[in-house]
Amino acid sequence: MFRYAGFTYDRASGLLLCRYELDDVEFVERVQCFPSDPGLADERSVLEAARLVHLLAGVSYYKAGAPPVIEVPDGLTPAERALLEAFYLDGLGEFAFVNDLDLSGVRIEAPERAPVAPRPGAAGARPLVPFGGGIDSIVTLEGVRAASDDIALFVVSKEDARYEAIESPAAVTGLPIVRVDRRLDAQILRSRELGFLNGHVPVTGVLSALAVLAAVLEGRDAVVMSNEWSASMGNLERDGRMVNHQWSKSLAFEDLFRAALGEAIGAPVEYFSWLRPRSELWVAERFATLGRYHRSFHSCNRGFHIDPAKRLDHWCGRCDKCCFIDLILAPFVPAPELRNVFGGAEPLDDASLVDQFRALAGISDDAKPFECVGDVDECRIALLMAARRPDRERSTVLAGLAAEVTAIVPGDVFEHARRLFGPLGPDRTPERYAPRDLLV
Repeated sequence: MFRYAGFTYDRASGLLLCRYELDDVEFVERVQCFPSDPGLADERSVLEAARLVHLLAGVSYYKAGAPPVIEVPDGLTPAERALLEAFYLDGLGEFAFVNDLDLSGVRIEAPERAPVAPRPGAAGARPLVPFGGGIDSIVTLEGVRAASDDIALFVVSKEDARYEAIESPAAVTGLPIVRVDRRLDAQILRSRELGFLNGHVPVTGVLSALAVLAAVLEGRDAVVMSNEWSASMGNLERDGRMVNHQWSKSLAFEDLFRAALGEAIGAPVEYFSWLRPRSELWVAERFATLGRYHRSFHSCNRGFHIDPAKRLDHWCGRCDKCCFIDLILAPFVPAPELRNVFGGAEPLDDASLVDQFRALAGISDDAKPFECVGDVDECRIALLMAARRPDRERSTVLAGLAAEVTAIVPGDVFEHARRLFGPLGPDRTPERYAPRDLLV
């Protein structure tokens, strides 16, 4: 059995301790907050936000054994129960697939908890923008500047081991940073040694809860995410359910989390994704105009290795994430400039990476990689648009891939492409954060 063993938050130090039990193994996660004014926030709201962190952070410890029963003694509101059930089933879809587990029978035992009474949020537009240093969060940030002149970035990192991949572009923004230092229990970092199960967890959900806690502590009115339309698209189907590496970036998660916020802390903080109805192509086109970030942005996962000694301070140029970012920017950024981003070793120039691009574009038997990458249609259109650029005309890799796409895509490809540059679906962005020029 996996059990939520409670949490404590010390207002004076800003330390949140989250406790969990997996059979006879105890775990303690430490979350260090650094509120600018410890007495600013309503204590009840702080504790309710801390409780939500406790609920979602538990997934990192549950997966060590993945037992069939989860016990939450403090209880759950109806919306929290719905969120947690999906978080463990769909959020751990990739983990279950890779480990050949069936989590459909997992049972959450928790008494009914009454929702809190709705309360008004903070006044004005004072958003907190979770910032990862990639093109999505940069485009969101620059868009939100039109709605507010009191923006702060939100970053989760260890105080003694910050990520240069985040710090460098964050410095370009010129904005203040609200930080949280999250420390996983040391046992979970020794998963293989201790015989625990290992695999992907819906970490964006945990980061979302941490951002809400930080927003409450800072008296901010909104957490503005950067999850675009294609984050809702899955990687593959298993037993009738879609497995989506990006599930905690999806609209399904966003709606469940928003509902839980409303019942858990009375929704004094708005939560939404500013990019929700937009394609990665739309994001890439916008990013191409933000030249001051082109030498500092970073999305390669090798820059975020948990072990600082293994982190790269440059793009590796070979992983699926590097391939996707190169591909999605290639239609909009001049080829010489994009090659410089990758230190002269651009993925689109490397014939050995053709199969990775074919998987991204859905022109091979391989499933879409378990990475934060765009939809197949976006990748296909990006290939065709890039191949038409005069500064790419000598690329044999790109020409070959474009020919494969042309052979399997019916009708007028560029008529289809126009759809990807307009709004593609529902949007939860409040009116005050939605500039008119981006809604048409």
